[in-house]
Amino acid sequence: MNQHRLGRTDLHVSAIALGTMTWGEQNSEADAHAQLDLALDAGVNLVDAAEMYPVPPKAETQGLTERYLGSWLKKSGKRDRIVLATKATGPSRMAHNPQHIRNGYNRLDRRGLTEALDGSLQRLQTDHIDLYQLHWPDRSVNIFGTREYVHHAEEETTPIEETLSILAEFVQAGKIRYVGVSNETPWGVAQFLRAAEQLKLPRIVSIQNPYNLLNRSFELGLSEFSHREQVGLLAYSPLAFGTLSGKYLNDVHPADGRLTLFSRFVRYTGPHAQTAIAAYVALAREHGLDPAQMALAYVNSRPFVTSNIIGATTLDQLRSNLASIQLTLSDEVLAGIEAIHARHPNPAP
Repeated sequence: MNQHRLGRTDLHVSAIALGTMTWGEQNSEADAHAQLDLALDAGVNLVDAAEMYPVPPKAETQGLTERYLGSWLKKSGKRDRIVLATKATGPSRMAHNPQHIRNGYNRLDRRGLTEALDGSLQRLQTDHIDLYQLHWPDRSVNIFGTREYVHHAEEETTPIEETLSILAEFVQAGKIRYVGVSNETPWGVAQFLRAAEQLKLPRIVSIQNPYNLLNRSFELGLSEFSHREQVGLLAYSPLAFGTLSGKYLNDVHPADGRLTLFSRFVRYTGPHAQTAIAAYVALAREHGLDPAQMALAYVNSRPFVTSNIIGATTLDQLRSNLASIQLTLSDEVLAGIEAIHARHPNPAP
C-alpha cells in the first residue's frame, strides 16, 4: 500500500483509507471489526469516522460507528497502528442536516466543539484523535449536491478564526494532533490558511470533499490549493454511493443496495448521471476492467489526492475495492474517461 504525506506534517497515511459510515446501520459491530482487520492487513492505516455516523443519521444510531471503532481499539490494542480521523458535525442549516446531535447544538464554537470532541473521545476509547475534521462549515455553502451558492448576509456564523483558535487549544492539550476541513469551499480553505498564518494557529492539513467520475468539481477551485499549499484531498464517495459499479443501471435495485434501502439518497440517480455511469461502465468492460475498480483507480491516480476513502458493506466488496490500488489505468482508458467527462461534465456535484 502506497503512503502519502499528510499536509506538511511528518505523518504518512495510506493511499486508501477505510470509511466507516455504514457501521451501526448496514454493518454490525462484528462486521466493523472484520473490516478493520482486513484493511490493516492490506496496509491501510487511515480510518475515517464522524460523530454523526452511521448514515443515514438517526438519533437512535448516532455514535455507533465511533463506538464500534472504539471497541476494536480496546480489543485489538492496535491504536498505534492507525491514523484515527473523525469529524465534528456542523450546524443544521439544510433540511437534511441532522437535528439531534448534541441536542441540536451543532455550532463550531467553544461549546459545540468541546462537546463534540469529548463525546468522540469517549466513544472511541482513546485519549487523542490524529486528524480532527470539521464535517461541514459553520455557514451556508453550496455542498451536498447544491450547485449554486446563495448568500445569506444576515446569517449568524462562528468566525473561522474563532473555530481555529479553539482547535488550537485542543492541539495544545494533546487531545488532537492535526486539523482538517470537510465539504469546504475555496474561500473557506483560503480563510483557514490565512488565519493560521496571521494568528499563528494550526494549519489545516487536509480537506475531505466528494470526488468521483460523476463529480470532479474539486478540480475547479480546490485542487490548486492541494498542490500549492499541501492541503491534500481525502476523497469521499469515490464510487458515487456505489452507482459507478453499474449495479443500479437499467433501473435495477439490488435488495441490499444503499440506494434501494434509503430513498433519501438521490444525488447520483438523476438521468444525466445515469447516462454518464452507463458510459463509464461500458468503457471499463471494453477494456476488461471491473467498473468499480476503474473508478477507484482513477481517484487513486490523481496527484492532489492524499487518500481515497473507500467503504463497503461486505468483506468481498472491501477486498475488491482495496485491490484497486494495484490497478494502473492505461493511457487509452484515461483518454476514454476524459472523453466521457467532456460529454458529461460533473452531472452529480
